[in-house]
Amino acid sequence: MSKKVIMLGNEAIARGAYEAGVSVSAAYPGTPSTEISENIVKYDEVYAEWSPNEKVAMEVAIGASMIGKRALASMKHVGVNVAADPLYSVSYIGADGGLVLVAADDPGLYSSQNEQDSRAVARAAKVPVLEPSDSQEAKDFTKFAFELSEKYDTPVMVRTTTRLSHSQGQVELCDRIELEEKPYEKNVAKRVMMPGNAKKRHLHVEDREKRLMEDSCDFEINKVEYKDTSMGFITSGIPYQYVKEAIPNASILKLGLVNPLPKKLIEEFASKVDTVYVIEELDPIIEEQVKSWGIKAIGKEILTVQGEYSANLLRQAILKQEVSIDAAAEVPVRPPILCPGCPHRSTFSVLNKLKIHVAGDIGCYTLGAVAPLNVVETTVCMGSGISTLHGMEKARGSEFIKDWVAVIGDSTFLHTGINSLMNMVYNQSTGTVLILDNSTTGMTGHQDHAATGKTLKGDRTYAIDLVKLCQGIGIDNVQIVNAFDIAALEKAVKEETKKDELAVIIVKAPCALLDKSPVTVQYRINQEKCKKCMQCMKPGCPAITKNPDGSLSINDTMCNGCGLCDQICKFGGIEKVEL
Repeated sequence: MSKKVIMLGNEAIARGAYEAGVSVSAAYPGTPSTEISENIVKYDEVYAEWSPNEKVAMEVAIGASMIGKRALASMKHVGVNVAADPLYSVSYIGADGGLVLVAADDPGLYSSQNEQDSRAVARAAKVPVLEPSDSQEAKDFTKFAFELSEKYDTPVMVRTTTRLSHSQGQVELCDRIELEEKPYEKNVAKRVMMPGNAKKRHLHVEDREKRLMEDSCDFEINKVEYKDTSMGFITSGIPYQYVKEAIPNASILKLGLVNPLPKKLIEEFASKVDTVYVIEELDPIIEEQVKSWGIKAIGKEILTVQGEYSANLLRQAILKQEVSIDAAAEVPVRPPILCPGCPHRSTFSVLNKLKIHVAGDIGCYTLGAVAPLNVVETTVCMGSGISTLHGMEKARGSEFIKDWVAVIGDSTFLHTGINSLMNMVYNQSTGTVLILDNSTTGMTGHQDHAATGKTLKGDRTYAIDLVKLCQGIGIDNVQIVNAFDIAALEKAVKEETKKDELAVIIVKAPCALLDKSPVTVQYRINQEKCKKCMQCMKPGCPAITKNPDGSLSINDTMCNGCGLCDQICKFGGIEKVEL
């Protein structure tokens, strides 16, 4: 079979894994990697799952590889941090069945808390890295990664970025490879990483690096395009597209393998051009190695280590051309805000009213840090809110955190928050933890998790009971409160923060975007009763607006009838409307 279709970069990666004969795919959702799993699950030949976190996903893939099956783990760049522990060790162990990790970086911080460069992690772990530059390559490089993995007995990273993940391009489809079953053979020396074995396997890793550096000079994924030799560009991934657009007549060495680098190929290319430029987003991973070999090259001294590149950026920095501002830059800024009817808004409104400080976490609820709610004061990484609150108490005492709570979502709680809560139990904390249970992994697009009762494939499964889970680790004081019952929520927060014991409040209401049924109730302003006190605007619901004449109104195309504004109004100025 062979036909051409238009695919997202992520969709093409999923297709590449399918065509490569992958048996197992494991991931934790995180933009910009999420669509890989959402597409690979469509292939019945592949077992695909949402794992509770990236470390588990990596270990699931490793297990499949150890018995000779090809396996894929995919995650965003900060997820690679979570998976780093098994990643560094499996670099020593190697891969019996092809083992590929897709790491989706986020230059420009479109949906992340940092701009880390996964190539640096792979280089430290001594794992080869492939970097595609379009959707076709995303598919082809993924297939090649499995071949490389098995040939060199190594896990392989396929590194993408947001621009590639979410851009579309033409892809030629091929048939799935049917692989022969590999018999499992016990091999403790290879697969058990205790010091004696690891020392020997480290020698294997070093030898593998040398072989890859030499062999990769002949890999077809590394391409040389000689044109005008006055300028030569060493680049990879999406930046290759910017070089081609900005300076179409230049000579280019397009690297498909960016770790380890094909040294002889780079030296040969550099010898044939007058001036060498290294064009790579984020860190100077390629540039520093090229310069360490004595090759004169221009890179970060004229280009930034921050954000995405563009053709215009290269025209300005290299050709010294004046460029016009992109039309996109002239679009009015749209501030981030919680959706109408979001249960988190109700929770944060109560915390704001009570002047409670919030140790926050990663998810939609991070938006509680911005106006007009302004309650979230810390956000570090997945699961950190609970540990942060614990650290505050141990540093300043239990009285200091009487007006603090930790806030975490249900998916994030199962990701790494549970470990932090166990730590609070074990080390005798007295803080208050709010689990904002909206029954989904919201910010990445409503993926299921271990407490929703549904797998990635849509099959019904056991749903983790958060109350029993918290009680099972030793917390007696656990209660569930409806997120939109603000009187009950206010009462619970007041009472629990005063106590000298650990408490968990599960604030429960589904994400407003999960309910696809028609809206049957809305609210409107009674202009005669409205005092224009503006209290209903404090939660920042985008459905409520202040008109030029000073009056207030509720946009009926946005209101989904959550009733928060009605509970806040003390003058009966907001009325329920049955539709």
